Amino acid sequence: MHLLYILIICLVSTAHPLTAAVSSSFRDCRQFFYMQTSPAGVRGTSLKTICQKYADKLRYATLYDSSRRLPLYSAYVFKKSDGKRRADTPWMYEPQLVSDDESSSMKVLPLSDDTSPLIEDSQAVFEDYINAVEYRRGPLNPDQHQADPDDKSSIYTLTNTVPLITDFLDTSWNPFLDVIRRRLNNFCHGRPFIVTGVTVSGATVKRNNRDRLWIPKYLWLAYCCPRYDRNSPYEVRFMFPSYGGYALNEPTGNSVVEVPLKNLETFLRSQANVDNDFTIFYKGCVPENTFKKKRDLPDDEEPPT
Repeated sequence: MHLLYILIICLVSTAHPLTAAVSSSFRDCRQFFYMQTSPAGVRGTSLKTICQKYADKLRYATLYDSSRRLPLYSAYVFKKSDGKRRADTPWMYEPQLVSDDESSSMKVLPLSDDTSPLIEDSQAVFEDYINAVEYRRGPLNPDQHQADPDDKSSIYTLTNTVPLITDFLDTSWNPFLDVIRRRLNNFCHGRPFIVTGVTVSGATVKRNNRDRLWIPKYLWLAYCCPRYDRNSPYEVRFMFPSYGGYALNEPTGNSVVEVPLKNLETFLRSQANVDNDFTIFYKGCVPENTFKKKRDLPDDEEPPT
């Protein structure tokens, strides 16, 4: 019996080998998703799941479209923050997108002479942004939503970054990120989970007559805070446990529209390459005390709706 048990364990280990940071699932970094469950229903043929690693520690997760050299979303745990940004962090790239044999930790740009030429095929590099004069590098997981210095530094990788219109970033999206930061700082008592993503337009930034950067049409964000302040002011109480927002990546008409999570998912089903059952958070983000209330009720009594 003992020998049979060992044989079964060996077979399971062979069927599910340990993988590098880039794989077909987020198994190694599920902690960055609510209930350890990534968004469901995202379609694509060149999608890579990246467990973003910096200073020997996993920091957040990214779904990356290597054919478009564009992250479709990044998922992270929000940390209470003063909103300050790091100005001394170099931009980085991900060697593991080329091969599982490469390092799973970020490396500093620019590329060196001995860097694999396949790097440019798998992801964006500095040179792609030289002629993108209208755009700035916009991290999906922003440093102002993190508190630890290394967590802040880890967001400066081009696999977490999309080309955003400068005016949109300065006048619309960054102020919205600060609104979310203050809201979660003040009224979220647990671990808030955030997913920030894009929808893809047909526009691109070219280099040497090649399409290099696909430009997002919309930028969106959703948060899930299962444990929150139920005595929060009326104007924010309905924005818990989950809420979201989206905005057009254009010089004008780019105000952020804040909506309930279900409304955001419905909007993205019409704009993004996702299935009809696309969901961002498992079961729509359930308040922490919902299950406790159900346990405390008599068997013949239903919880209020």
